[in-house]
Amino acid sequence: MSVRKIVIAGVTSGVGKSTVAAAIMYALKRKGFVVQPFKVGPDFIDPSYHTYVTGRQSRNLDIWMMRKSGVLRCFNSCCFDADFGVIEGVMGLFDGVSGKDDFGSTAHVARLLDASIILVIDAAKAARSIAAIALGFIRFSKSLKIAGIILNNVAGQKHATFISDAFAGKIKVPIVGIIERTKKIKMEERHLGLIPTAELEDKKKRAIIRSAKYASEQIDLDKIRDVWNVPSEVRNKQSTAQLSTSRLTVAVALDESFNFYYADNLDALRKQRVNLLFFSPVHDCTLPEDISGIILGGGFPEVLSEKLSKNHSMKMSMLKAAENGTPIYAECGGLMYLTRSIGEYELGRRGNKKWKKKKMVGLIDADTFMAQKLTLNYTKADCNTSPFSNVSNIRGHEFHYSRIRNIAGDAKFAYTMTRGNGVDGKKDGFKVHNCLASYMHVHFADTRLPRELVKSFDKNRTR
Repeated sequence: MSVRKIVIAGVTSGVGKSTVAAAIMYALKRKGFVVQPFKVGPDFIDPSYHTYVTGRQSRNLDIWMMRKSGVLRCFNSCCFDADFGVIEGVMGLFDGVSGKDDFGSTAHVARLLDASIILVIDAAKAARSIAAIALGFIRFSKSLKIAGIILNNVAGQKHATFISDAFAGKIKVPIVGIIERTKKIKMEERHLGLIPTAELEDKKKRAIIRSAKYASEQIDLDKIRDVWNVPSEVRNKQSTAQLSTSRLTVAVALDESFNFYYADNLDALRKQRVNLLFFSPVHDCTLPEDISGIILGGGFPEVLSEKLSKNHSMKMSMLKAAENGTPIYAECGGLMYLTRSIGEYELGRRGNKKWKKKKMVGLIDADTFMAQKLTLNYTKADCNTSPFSNVSNIRGHEFHYSRIRNIAGDAKFAYTMTRGNGVDGKKDGFKVHNCLASYMHVHFADTRLPRELVKSFDKNRTR
């Protein structure tokens, strides 16, 4: 089979990449093509929008966590039956792990996949200067194929003419889209970006399609000859091998509060013959029965902290399972849920700040505090205990506004950080009973991790 590859890149963050990516996915699907979506970087939220628009599970392509081989393997295996692989970039086109080179950037992924790039520019506060920005990006790296430019937030026809006139005779890359500014398609955002689709009501989900349709009507993909040329071959074919019968059942939290999972991670567990049984800490009364382990992914437990706090039976069920030795693996939001409380300052009636906190599971002898400062890093750590005993150079990322405070003096940690912040700048991964709960998110393209995690679940089953 074969696939055409398009990367939607921006000159910076916030230029409308997500809107444009959804629009192009929508337009191609309407034309009858099979579209496989991807997201560059460790983002959990944007892929949920891709999945909603295309009907196919979006995947992450992150060179830091997955390495080049993992990115290629993921792309090829997921595109085996697709006509187009559409990849939404991260930040600006050349923004990566450091300023020294573009390692880990959208440009790096586009170069690795030999994909055509559509560059999105926010034209809201400039006219002729937009041409200078475009020219700089086109000339910055000769090894990239910028095949088209989309102008977003254009004020009207006069504004569009000014920019088009500035491009004439200077820039050969075509303008393939001019999206006029409107308040009708604005998607709701929160402190970490768009709101995950798992939290949206049906009415607000339909707004995603309206936004994609509006933008797609102002994009002309037929102008991009590179995109419609003979597609490149995808070497890997879909495996026809049947997975072995499940031997373990692991409970995975999945609801409005906990939905930050890489699809590849869940697939990796299934390939290890793990049956994933999904449950909701918000709505269910207790954990599922006859499980060998529990996974608590990331998300926004602070948003529904009151509902989580009031679900006493689930909290007790979780605490009892941990005390009985059931292995628990938790990341970020899962970590927050396992602490004593989640608290933040709220404005009172007279404008004064009041400290309010909601009680959580209490397995971890510490409290979660919602702060104003964002922690955003790629991470690297060595693990000294189960489930990743003696596994070194574990790569991941952290992305949160919370802090862990009032940590017990005898707290034990699994991770020694060599890059990133973790809980205190040096350590991450609280270790309580058979529970590991960290701020760090990891990707199971590092095949050591799912293998060791499943071993810990298996030991519990055979106890």
